[in-house]
Amino acid sequence: MKINLLGGILLIVAGVVGATRAMGEQAQPLVASPKDTAAIEALVAAEAEAWNHHDAKAFSVRFAQDGSFTNIIGAVLYGREAFERQHADIFASIYKDSTAKFTIGKLRFIRPDVAVADVDTTVTGFSRLPPGIQAGADGALHTKLQLVALKEHGQWWITAFHNVVVVPLPPRP
Repeated sequence: MKINLLGGILLIVAGVVGATRAMGEQAQPLVASPKDTAAIEALVAAEAEAWNHHDAKAFSVRFAQDGSFTNIIGAVLYGREAFERQHADIFASIYKDSTAKFTIGKLRFIRPDVAVADVDTTVTGFSRLPPGIQAGADGALHTKLQLVALKEHGQWWITAFHNVVVVPLPPRP
């Protein structure tokens, strides 16, 4: 009985020490295949190209059927149809003459089938901006887009598209 009790206590201690050690250690960064990196880069480039042609269908083609979208004013939409409809509306109105540049600042693979791309965007040529949004000193709209991509059946899909406007920090007192 004493041996079983002691053995049980040692197992519990070992489990707690192992769990504590695992929680304190950060996972090693995943090295993505060049093919997957290129596919995500191509996905982001295709988004920019579709924007510059004001083509909501092409802009939405790699957006997951159940994807989530948060725009620069904080409105949240779900699903490819809503994503496409929102972009068709803005491409027909305030952004109809706009040009966008998308640059990946950082691409990180969480798992071989999940990637997060931090994308710097610059939009020019808009007729106006949504209420409360201001252009930068250069007259362009600058945003930070966090795009989460999921690989299914060999294809990368945008499953989350979170876009926030870049505003200058207030001066320090």
